[in-house]
Amino acid sequence: MHTVGIDRIIERAGVAKASLYSTFGSKDELVRSYLAGRHARIVDRVGAAVARHDTPRDQILAIFDSQAETYAAPGFNGCPFVAASAESPRGGVVERETDRYRAWLRGVFAELAAKAGVADPEAVAHQLHVIYDGTSVSARMDHDAAGASRAARAAAVALLETATGPVI
Repeated sequence: MHTVGIDRIIERAGVAKASLYSTFGSKDELVRSYLAGRHARIVDRVGAAVARHDTPRDQILAIFDSQAETYAAPGFNGCPFVAASAESPRGGVVERETDRYRAWLRGVFAELAAKAGVADPEAVAHQLHVIYDGTSVSARMDHDAAGASRAARAAAVALLETATGPVI
């Protein structure tokens, strides 16, 4: 966020500095708005993936499959929430937007884990979320989205089998 100057953003966007500031008020608010848009697209993507499956276990795994498709797309540069939060101050608008996204995703995992009958859905949701986040970092850093996605799905399957028992 701070490594890209406002002048570069304005140049790429083709807008006047005054227009950018009158629309967003600050660079932090511009980043927050971008993250809110990404969050909305992820909600749509995850919702569509989950809707294609009947069981909570398959719905959880569908989230990882959807993530794999996103990471395999050209131009994948890692998680925008991780990148933005790494460069933003604690307590600011970017952190609040990132926290909102993360709470939503963990809530989806917790709701599905509860429906799957796990004893501690919040703990399993936290573990699934760690796997999800780790996939993004690994895919970006290792330049191997497919390998990271396969490993994440296998880890999610193992976690779910431990938490719910094997599916026969």
